[in-house]
Amino acid sequence: MISTGDSREISLAQWQARGQQYSHAGQPVFYVDEGQGEALALIHGFPTASWDWAPVWPELTQRFRCIAPDMMGFGFTAKPRNHDYSILDQADLHEGLLASLGVSRVHVLAHDYGDTVAQELLARFLDRQAAGQPGLELQSLCLLNGGLFPETHRARPVQKLLNSPLGPLLSRLMSERTFNRSFAAVFGPHTQPTAGELHDFWTLVSRDGGARLSHKLIRYINERRQHRERWVGALQKSTIAVRVINGPADPVSGRHMTERYRALIPDPDIVLLADHIGHYPQVEDPQGVMQAFLAFHASLSADG
Repeated sequence: MISTGDSREISLAQWQARGQQYSHAGQPVFYVDEGQGEALALIHGFPTASWDWAPVWPELTQRFRCIAPDMMGFGFTAKPRNHDYSILDQADLHEGLLASLGVSRVHVLAHDYGDTVAQELLARFLDRQAAGQPGLELQSLCLLNGGLFPETHRARPVQKLLNSPLGPLLSRLMSERTFNRSFAAVFGPHTQPTAGELHDFWTLVSRDGGARLSHKLIRYINERRQHRERWVGALQKSTIAVRVINGPADPVSGRHMTERYRALIPDPDIVLLADHIGHYPQVEDPQGVMQAFLAFHASLSADG
């Protein structure tokens, strides 16, 4: 596990200092845009933010122009109380940000909640392809642990409560201590976050009252059921290369999810990391993720 502070290549404060702002729905969106080469959009998961990519960022930016926003309601981006938080809106945010930066062709690396946003971006791309319409062109898709299929997503007890009528109350009562306990449980047994990391992750979640939005952000679980045909169908019909990199010890979307992927997706490309890696592979095993990700892109180049 890479610890926070001086031993981590990019601390949370340093990450914040690298950020820029983009306006979405009249609200400020934090993003980091660094590196040179083909554009790579990095889409983070729930409940954290783009800083999740810090352990792999230095190596990625040597090969790609990396663009990583905090989505609405997350991290250093605005967290308005009355915003309509949805996967569709987060996809709009990414498309708008990329357009504002002059990016028309992009590779995608996504994790967790971000996988679902990526599935919607893929569905939109396929719709445009079929209709012969212009728009953002996806070049490849790489997905880390996420609920690609609602039937295999094993929500944690706290997620189930947040998505219940008790959700608003639980959001108000959430503390750093309760967050730490539930968050650490999705990591592998030998790659647990340090106390410093947990504090920084909580800082991202709780900033500007963000923890009190948890019951609104968690509605993506319902959206996955509602849009299952569209989002699973996009993976099944994809015209671009897709690779899944998975931490198999993840209790939410680990090895059991990849078995479903193998059953439903034609010619599945799956890389399983070491058995002890959990839900945050880019944090728990950055070297393993980078090896699998760069091999995927090397294969794209070899295919022409």
